[in-house]
Amino acid sequence: MSYIISEEAQDLLKDVHDFCEKEVKEQCKDYDKSGEWPKEIYDKAIDMQLQSLEIPEEYGGPGLSRVDVAALIEEMAIADAGFAMTISASGLGTKPVLIAGNEEQKQRVCDIIVNGGFGAFALTEPGAGSDAGAGTTTAVRDGDEYVLNGRKCFITNGGIADFYCITAMTDKSKGVKGISMFLVEKGTPGLSAGHEEDKLGIRTSNTTDVVLEDVRVPAENLLGKEGEGFKIAMQTLDQARAWVACVATGIAQRGINEAIAYGKERIQFGKPIIRNQALQFKIADMDIKTETARQMVANALTRMDTGLPYGREAAIAKCYAGDIAMDVASEAIQMFGGYGYSRDYPVEKLLRDAKIFQIFEGTNEVMHIVIANHTIGR
Repeated sequence: MSYIISEEAQDLLKDVHDFCEKEVKEQCKDYDKSGEWPKEIYDKAIDMQLQSLEIPEEYGGPGLSRVDVAALIEEMAIADAGFAMTISASGLGTKPVLIAGNEEQKQRVCDIIVNGGFGAFALTEPGAGSDAGAGTTTAVRDGDEYVLNGRKCFITNGGIADFYCITAMTDKSKGVKGISMFLVEKGTPGLSAGHEEDKLGIRTSNTTDVVLEDVRVPAENLLGKEGEGFKIAMQTLDQARAWVACVATGIAQRGINEAIAYGKERIQFGKPIIRNQALQFKIADMDIKTETARQMVANALTRMDTGLPYGREAAIAKCYAGDIAMDVASEAIQMFGGYGYSRDYPVEKLLRDAKIFQIFEGTNEVMHIVIANHTIGR
C-alpha cells in the first residue's frame, strides 16, 4: 500500500485488513453466487464505524484526510468490491448535502450515518443516463411542501438507504437549470424501492429502482436553491469519481495478489510458473498500471483536501482506473490459465466486478468528454 497516510489511518488500516480477511473476503463468495445482500457483514462493519469514514470531524466523523480514507476503501475493495462500494456509497449519499446543504441538513444526515445508517444518491433514470438532464421526475411546490413523482434506476443502496438525495424537475421550461435536489428520508409515504438489479458483478452491493409516488417533503428539505440540482449533482460526481477509481484500484491489486500467489504454487516444466520471465513481465505491467491508478486517486483527493480544482484529475483517475481494473483482471485470469475461467477460482469474479467501473459515475466515454473540456478550456 503506497498511499502516504497518517498514523491514525495506519492503525485503522491494520484493523480493516484483519476484518476483511476474517469477515469479508471468503464470506462474500457465497453472496456473490446468491445475490443476497449480506446484512450481517455490514452490521459488523457498522460496529467498526466503517460507514462513517468520510464524515467530517465537526459532524461526528473521525476527521481523516481523503487519502487516509482511500487507503481504507482500497483495502475493503481488495476483499470485495461490492462491499467497498456499499460503504463508499454512503459517503456519496452525503456529498450533495455537504456541498449544498445548510447546517441543520448536514448534521441530520451525518447523524444518520454515524448512528449506523446508509445514504443514497438518486440521479439516474430509465431515460436519463449519460444525459442526466433528460430526467422526468418532477417536484411540484404545494404550500410548504414539494410533491415528488417519478422513478430512479441503478441506485446504489437504493433498497437499504435511510435517506436519499434525489434530483427532480421543478421547472421543465429551464432544462437542466430547472432541476432541483431534495433530501428525502426513508419511510416517507410514497417512497419505495422498486426492481432490484441482478447484476453481473459487485453483487454484494444493493442496486435498485427508487419509486416516488406523490412523495411529500417539507420545503426545507430542498438542497440549495431551486434550479441548482444539476449543478450540485455534477459537483457530487466530480468528487465521487475519485472514490470509484479507488475501488477499481483495489480490484486490480487483488488481481496482482492472486496472480502472484498462484504463480508461486503452480508447477509446470519442473518449476513454479512465476519463475518464467514472460509472466514476471506480465506482473510488472499489472503493477505499473495499478500503482499509476493509485497515484491518480491520491492526486485527485489531495487536491480536494487542499482546495484546488479536481474535476479533471478525478475524471482521469476514474477513466484510467476503470480501464486498468479490466486489464489487470483479464491478465490475472490469463495467469491462471484454464483454471482462471472457472468459478472455483477467485479471478473470474474480478473481471465481472471490474466492468461496471467503466460505466457508472459517468461512462468512460463521457469521461473523455469531461477531460477534453477541461483540457481544451485551459
